[in-house]
Amino acid sequence: MRNSAAAKLSVPAFLHPFAATGRSEFVSLVAGHGSTVVDRQGKEYLDAIASLWCVNVGHGRAEVIDAVTDQMRALATYNTFGQWTNEPADLLACRIAERAPMADARVFFTNSGSEAVDTAMKLARLTHSLLGEPDRVAILARDGAYHGTTYGGTSAQGIEVNRAGFEPFVGEVAHAGRHDLDDMARLFAERGPTVAAVLCEPIQGASGVHPPEPGYLAGLRRLCDRHGALLIMDEVITGFGRTGRWFASSAEDTRPDLVTFAKAVTSGYIPLGGVIVGTRVRAALEADPDMILRTGFTYSGHPTAAAAGNACLDIAEHDDLLSRARSVGTALSSGLHALLADDLVSEVRGEGAIWAIDLPDRAGRSAIDTAGSLVDAGIIVRPIGPSTLAMCPPLVITDAEIDRLIDTLAATLAD
Repeated sequence: MRNSAAAKLSVPAFLHPFAATGRSEFVSLVAGHGSTVVDRQGKEYLDAIASLWCVNVGHGRAEVIDAVTDQMRALATYNTFGQWTNEPADLLACRIAERAPMADARVFFTNSGSEAVDTAMKLARLTHSLLGEPDRVAILARDGAYHGTTYGGTSAQGIEVNRAGFEPFVGEVAHAGRHDLDDMARLFAERGPTVAAVLCEPIQGASGVHPPEPGYLAGLRRLCDRHGALLIMDEVITGFGRTGRWFASSAEDTRPDLVTFAKAVTSGYIPLGGVIVGTRVRAALEADPDMILRTGFTYSGHPTAAAAGNACLDIAEHDDLLSRARSVGTALSSGLHALLADDLVSEVRGEGAIWAIDLPDRAGRSAIDTAGSLVDAGIIVRPIGPSTLAMCPPLVITDAEIDRLIDTLAATLAD
């Protein structure tokens, strides 16, 4: 017989991620178009977080839907292990490699950003093992980092509330201060020739949108070069145009060895992620052309997911979404800094089309409460921690919608 307390708790069968386990009421969405989503009661919401940092091309794009439908009619799925491949995956890999922040790259496909991070960590350790350095296993990450929720990514992320209760973690992972090159150098000094790689988001997203300080990413590259380590740039949020460049890590002299991606590669229409593999890692993997790369996923290079990726790249190029990201960023920056000037927020941070505001101590309510008020007003933002609201809208958001976002923020914060 069920516990009587449990019997009184009415919850849906769907156990939601990052939600209270006893929550019984959810907003059911039924439609989406452009920067708008619609719930089952017909209420419309401006999606100012692009679902979860990903719907760059906007909701309801017929080009993506048609590409996916056509591919499913031809070949919906097949594995890419061993000798098998498919045209959509081959084409998408070539197109991503052409836009990569390093030359002569190859692309390994996963299903998600979390899997991409785990794969990049594995490839870093494998590279050193193949080079005769099996002791190089340590992964250095940063405080405030978010690298997904598989065990490798959970071990590497620096958001403690997301790690609590999941111990023990993957071994040999250590964290430095968010922007502290000296602290990273200290970790290198302590661990010496055991460091396999540094894992870094070019812009930390899930901990509150923290762009790097000038010179920080280039400094990481120098530390890795000095100590023989690899540099992994986690571009799951920033990749494919969010900052006005195909990849954020191309902005400085970063030259990553591995780059993780997901989200905007398909604008979230179908799950797809991957790792861009640079020349140093390639050289180790390809030294023996008969070596079997014994990692991968049933759906790595999934033809239908790859078709969605190719369609999204077509849209990004046709609609010049990289330029649009810069325009959206300028408009958001201007509007949010106006809120700062009016003393409605205490801090504004961002780059390209990804921004965050901090609520002042006197606000009298939390970020979650404020986000709830904004939902009531038809605006979706992402509350982070006690006082941060993040915005990362579809790159197709209109100027009028940006004005509506800023005006609604102002009215809600002034209330």
